[in-house]
Amino acid sequence: MSELTEGEVAERIARIGDQFAINGDFLYGEELRNGHINTTYRACYRTEEGHLDRYILQRINDYVFKDPALVMKNVEKVTRHISWKVMRRRKNAAGQTLTLYPARGGRSYINLPEEGGMWRCYNNIEGTHTYDVVENTRQAYQAGYAFGSFQELVSDMNPDDIRESIPDFHNTPKRYEALMQSAEKDELGRAASCREELEQVRAWAPQLGKLVEMQRAGQLPTRITHNDTKINNVMLDEDSDSAVCVIDLDTVMPGLSLYDFGDMVRTATCMAEEDEADLSKVHMQMPFFESLAEGYLDATHSFLTKNEIDLLAFSGWLITVEIGMRFLTDYLDGDKYFRIHYAEHNLVRARNQFALAKSIQSMLPQMQKHIRKLVNSYSD
Repeated sequence: MSELTEGEVAERIARIGDQFAINGDFLYGEELRNGHINTTYRACYRTEEGHLDRYILQRINDYVFKDPALVMKNVEKVTRHISWKVMRRRKNAAGQTLTLYPARGGRSYINLPEEGGMWRCYNNIEGTHTYDVVENTRQAYQAGYAFGSFQELVSDMNPDDIRESIPDFHNTPKRYEALMQSAEKDELGRAASCREELEQVRAWAPQLGKLVEMQRAGQLPTRITHNDTKINNVMLDEDSDSAVCVIDLDTVMPGLSLYDFGDMVRTATCMAEEDEADLSKVHMQMPFFESLAEGYLDATHSFLTKNEIDLLAFSGWLITVEIGMRFLTDYLDGDKYFRIHYAEHNLVRARNQFALAKSIQSMLPQMQKHIRKLVNSYSD
């Protein structure tokens, strides 16, 4: 769809919002551009009583998610379970969840071909904000606690009840194979610009299958996991910066707890954004890792296995390498998956992630020592 004017965007938001059970008259809307994948709008309505209520309207990217209806079934199951569990506990356990509003026809989504595909409507969680980059150790703790609480809240769900929305999403060896195939095909003639990065990945290849192999051997349990644990997927209270809610549930799938923690290490321990081109700014900060791990284990230490805990530090390195490979693959394939803002955006992202992976790798002994210290504190 071509770029719309401000007025056309407002008209479009009003048309889409009219398809959902929203009370009130449409006032205005805006596009939220901080995500890589889906198209997201925020709409404001005035009720008959004069209240101003805001909602999130979102189109599911059917290039990334081949079966949007399956995605929505997963989201429905998880949000309902979390709501049920939080209500039973009668307290906020960093477990407030998104509410889906019904569309015309009774489902929680509606297919609008003239508007680009399948749309859904969420509540806008007021009094909260997000960060693209962790700014202090308190925020790192809250991110760890929020996603750890999410895992705890769904820990009693059967992973078989949730379907894979993106098959092999965190199958790191397959991500490596896909990268090497794209480099070999080199359909756009871009491989020459990333030879150094490809050689680095080849050197890391022997370590990339560790978690997949342990899961297949039954040494790591399959759990329901979020799979996109960036700090900007945690809604924080505007006044206290305390975690309120985890959002962006499209990639909720059966997986490993380590995938979630590893992606938190990747996104919450480095103050540089993931497309920072100055690699001297890209490194892991140990105080942030310490706070992140403390928050996560405060929420999860009661149910994680020894193998999961022992591999927490390693998972940060592995997922950082994996995401770097995904950026590099997309660059070689013509930028079909991640939204870009300039021609070499995905290449810059890949270089950034590989620099961070090297930093994490150099600090693994310190990270593991801190994990052991935290675990011992729970048994004191």
